[in-house]
Parts: sequence; C-alpha cells; structure tokens
Amino acid sequence: VTTFKMPEDFGSVLDKQVIGPTTENLIKSDFPVQSFKPKVQIAFQGLPGQCSQKMEIERRRRRYLTSDIAQLLANKGIDSNQLMPRHHDLDNMPTIEEKKDPVFPIYLPLKIFDNDEYDCRTPEEWISLGLEPGSHDRKPVPGKALLPTDDVLGHEDPKSHKLIYKWIDVGVLDYDKETELYLVHKTDKNGLVRDEEGRPILNGGVTPEG
Repeated sequence: VTTFKMPEDFGSVLDKQVIGPTTENLIKSDFPVQSFKPKVQIAFQGLPGQCSQKMEIERRRRRYLTSDIAQLLANKGIDSNQLMPRHHDLDNMPTIEEKKDPVFPIYLPLKIFDNDEYDCRTPEEWISLGLEPGSHDRKPVPGKALLPTDDVLGHEDPKSHKLIYKWIDVGVLDYDKETELYLVHKTDKNGLVRDEEGRPILNGGVTPEG
C-alpha cells in the first residue's frame, strides 16, 4: 500500500477537467422559476412514445418566449399607442376631405373586448405563482403591460395626447377582485422589480407595518 500523493499543480489539473459551460441559471431575477412555466393539461406520466408533461412544458415555454405581443399586433396593422383612449380634441378634428385615419376618436374602452373565457388560469392562480415552496413571501409574477413611457405625466393625466404607450415588462404584484384590475410595477434595466431603495417588492408592496 502506498500513500496517495496529490500533484503539486492540483489547480491546473482541475482547470483541465472543465467540460463546458454550466447549465445553471446565473441570471439574477426577482421572479420565481415556476412563474415562467406554462400550464399543461396532460398526464404527468404518459405512455411510452408519448410526449411527457415535463417535455411539453419546456416546448411551450420556448415557443412562448419567441412571441412578442407588440410585434404580433404590429403584424396585424395595430398601433399599440392608439389603443389607449385620449381626451377629445374637438378643435383639431380631421375632416373627411383630409382623409386622415381615424376620422373619429376611439370611443370604445378595451374593457368591452375583455374576455377571460379561454384563460388557462384564474387571476388568483396567476398571483399564486409568486409563492415559492417553504416561503411566506409572495414574489411578483412576470408580465407585460401597456403603460406610458412618462411615469409622471402618466399618473397625472393618463389620457394626455403627449403620452406614448408601449408594451413594457412588469411584475404583477396584486389583483383586485372588485375592480378586476392588476397592480403592476415596471422592471428596471436589469429586469428586477425593486422599490426606490433597491429592495425587492414582496407581497404586493405591503410592508409589515402596513
């Protein structure tokens, strides 16, 4: 029996054993992992030769990542900035002879066309995706919202003609059953949902002090 001798340049030996890049997700995020997984209505364990639930979830997740709502609407000739109603400007109404589109301002709110009949999850299920196993804190859920680029003027006068509305990445914080509205917060340049002091926003922004 001989004594095991470690090589003096043991660090260089380990460096040579690197096979490839790690598959670990190194991107820092304020969103739970499960909040990105689509809902799939198939059996957890399928028959041999059939697509498993885990594989179908990953397939749909990748397919959904390739879709952009702003681009899908643009392909149909829809200007997202025109979806938000503005104040009626009677002094600058275009005439029919000018052939400007639209001749009449938008008068039907989006709520009329809202239909949750084919939604795969209820609002409560969407919000519950922020709960991680073993944690009492509810994290935000990723989403996109049509919001004004100017936050100050957007809060003061959301129907101003000076505002430009775009689809923006947000974190969904809460849902109000009575008004059927979601509370969202814009993500920063790093894709994080933080308050003014740089702290993660949890439980809909409600602090222990209320």
